[in-house]
Amino acid sequence: MKIFLIIICCAIVGGVIFTLSQYMRPHTAQKEVVQVTDNTQHAVATFSGGCFWCSESIFENTDGVIEVINGYTGGTVLHPSYEEVSRGTTGHREAVQVLYDPEMVTYHQLLEVFWRHIDPTDAGGQFADRGTQYETAIYYHDDTQKTIAETSKKQLQESGRFGSQDIVTHIEPAHTFFVAEDNHQDYHIKNGTHFTRYAQRSGRHAYSKKFWGDTLHAAQKHHTCTIKNDVAVCDVQAFVRPSDTELQSMLTPLQYNVTQRGETEKAFDNAYWDTKDAGIYVDVVSGEPLFSSTDKYDSGTGWPSFTRPIDAEMIIEKPDYRLSSHPRTEIRSKNADSHLGHVFNDGPAETGGQRYCVNSAALKFIPKDDLEKEGYGEYVSLFE
Repeated sequence: MKIFLIIICCAIVGGVIFTLSQYMRPHTAQKEVVQVTDNTQHAVATFSGGCFWCSESIFENTDGVIEVINGYTGGTVLHPSYEEVSRGTTGHREAVQVLYDPEMVTYHQLLEVFWRHIDPTDAGGQFADRGTQYETAIYYHDDTQKTIAETSKKQLQESGRFGSQDIVTHIEPAHTFFVAEDNHQDYHIKNGTHFTRYAQRSGRHAYSKKFWGDTLHAAQKHHTCTIKNDVAVCDVQAFVRPSDTELQSMLTPLQYNVTQRGETEKAFDNAYWDTKDAGIYVDVVSGEPLFSSTDKYDSGTGWPSFTRPIDAEMIIEKPDYRLSSHPRTEIRSKNADSHLGHVFNDGPAETGGQRYCVNSAALKFIPKDDLEKEGYGEYVSLFE
């Protein structure tokens, strides 16, 4: 009986000691360390673009991206916390690791998304966030990424988009990446109201819109295309149409009247009626690719005329009774629903007899040499 009581007492005392030890033991956040490894299915890219909440939301809305992880990289402290990094005391920068499917989106295209949503000329941080922890950087994981990143940076510098200002974004080998705390993952979803207010006040969107205009989101909307009989057949991501107020602010009065009210511009007095340069013509509202210079010809009408669209599925045809009881066939863009013009049956017989007569005001021309940097690299093959 005494032995039994001794056993019970020891068990109770041992339990108390174990419980106390749990409270006395220091609790440190053990965040996962992501070490980059080769993956036959998914590739990885790492960027610092200032606030990682913003970078995460941008890349997560990019075609071909599977997952975006917020974290810290480039510093000397193991397992840094958000509070430590935000004070700028660890040498880390806020960063994102982007897991993506290289069959759907290329590393070059991810760089195009990155450039469009940062200020690459700011050496002291990004927008409202100041300090080395918010510097911009590209971290390459192999020699191929390094070459692509360096070439992309050089092209951006030489483009003159930012005038005489230097592109100061760092290009460095990938460092150990520490995953940020759970409350900083998907922050734009978990704390949507606060994130939206922060993003608007930071000045990031206004800056990007100023320098990239209606191509701001072009790099995020990649098209899966196949070339059939020299025609690109594309699966284009759905376009979210701006409000009427937004359309009026982003378009000139002529562009708005043509695309939204169905008006017709003057013949022989418009931007592209006699343009002969190689390139593609995209919707001025959505950027969706519509026509190629390889199918453009001089119809003598004074408006841009094409024998066919790049992808027939991107053109919607509707009867138009506005001039008479005998309808013409109106053509509109599929995603933006912009009025483009009309299609007639008086085109060249050798190409099928169709004439797509289009208002220049409904179009934006992308020269062949600019297709890659404007996010339309898959169309280069149309000119080879």
